[in-house]
Parts: sequence; structure tokens; C-alpha cells
Amino acid sequence: MTVQDGTTATHGVELTEVAAAKVKALLEQEGRDDLRLRIAVQPGGCSGLIYQLYFDERELDGDALRDFGGVGVVVDKMSVPYLEGATIDFADTIEKQGFTIDNPNAGSSCACGDSFS
Repeated sequence: MTVQDGTTATHGVELTEVAAAKVKALLEQEGRDDLRLRIAVQPGGCSGLIYQLYFDERELDGDALRDFGGVGVVVDKMSVPYLEGATIDFADTIEKQGFTIDNPNAGSSCACGDSFS
């Protein structure tokens, strides 16, 4: 996570307070304080790219990191351009429960909302 000049690389992904609180609660349930929320973009889905959100303890070469009130959010160097300006939130309604991603870089998405291009 350190760039050549010795500083830590950062990214433009935002995590809402609601999402940060949910991540903290999930980490507390797991009894782990060494994990970060990793957000990645991978090939797949009906529109070409899919999001992946998962907890990760690894530090990969070129990772970009931001802290949101004690919640570390990591993005790999290949995914940073696709996620610049994206906002991660958490919805807990009768219609939907889970993390949501509002990404201004997504030109189009599929009907299910799981993939984008």
C-alpha cells in the first residue's frame, strides 16, 4: 500500500456512515479487528463487469486505502479507475437489504443491477 515516495496510495471511493457502521458491526460479530473491506471490479456478469465486496486481511502490491472512522476500505490498483467517485451505502428496507454501490463511472448496468459496463 506504499507508493514509491513512501506515502500510502488512496482512492476516491466513499463509504457512508450507515455502511461504515454496518461494516463495524459485522467485524465485531466476527471478533476480528485485522480485516478491511475490499472492493474490487472483476470481469463477469451480463454487462461485462461485476463488483466484489469482501473482508480481507491481505495487503496487495498497489492497494489503495482509506479509513472511514476506523473502517479500512481497500481497492486494488486495477479497480481504482473504475471506482473513482463511487459511494458505498447500506440499505435495510423491506424491499432490499445489503450494500449498494452508486458508481458514476458505470455507463450502463444490467436489469438485476449486479453488473455494469
